[in-house]
Amino acid sequence: MARKPDTSAIELKSATLEAMRAVLRSDESSAIAAALDARLGNMPGFFSGEPVVIDCSELPADARPDLPAIRDALGRHALTAVAVQAACDEAADEARALGMAVLAAESAPRAVPAPTPESAPETPAPAPAPAPAPEPVVASAPEAVVTQAQRRTEIIDKPLRSGQRIYARGCDLVVLAMVSAGAEVIADGNIHVYAPLRGRALAGASGDTQARIFTTCFEAELVSIAGVYRTFEHTASGELLRRPAHVRLEDHSDKQVLTVAALATT
Repeated sequence: MARKPDTSAIELKSATLEAMRAVLRSDESSAIAAALDARLGNMPGFFSGEPVVIDCSELPADARPDLPAIRDALGRHALTAVAVQAACDEAADEARALGMAVLAAESAPRAVPAPTPESAPETPAPAPAPAPAPEPVVASAPEAVVTQAQRRTEIIDKPLRSGQRIYARGCDLVVLAMVSAGAEVIADGNIHVYAPLRGRALAGASGDTQARIFTTCFEAELVSIAGVYRTFEHTASGELLRRPAHVRLEDHSDKQVLTVAALATT
């Protein structure tokens, strides 16, 4: 008599996986690898195997990105490619052969119909002239409201020791205690440190060039906004050392440069 299989050995449950998105704007693997090296080459250990979705939505419909090479380029920076999105059929088949999931392109936001008054009767009363047609509702307005509503702020009220890392994904980060040397604070939005900032601060981690870093006591080892990095030796930044400061990106000729300036607190 055949034994009944023991189904308790594994249990399948629904889960939500947060993953970084790598948006491809070129299907040349060498160009992608060079861009990753330029952004992350001086930050070994910045990521620790975090999952990545390779997004092909901005490539031409017939583009065939070299997925094995892109996966390996991501892997050299401790990023793990787990899925491909909006890929052509051939690229999708290749992704499955590599053990990656295949995701459909995100659907465009639907237009929101114009609201009608609750008190309006089902059958409108006769009028001498037809009422003018209402102007169409622009879809971008409600989309912006939804995006803003979803944004939140993560607050950390305990000191961060060397080796600790906090990542505020999709939001701003507020730290109310010291960030020790060797610690990292990362946010997709702005970073506020109301205490000594002695470690590394990386704002706009998902590419937001408008993000900023604020601190009441600047002693940072490294700051970054949208992948643009700047390191510091305390002797070279004596005018700002242990003073309130803020960091932002500014356009200089044909490139963006990080600037650190004193922050007025009174």
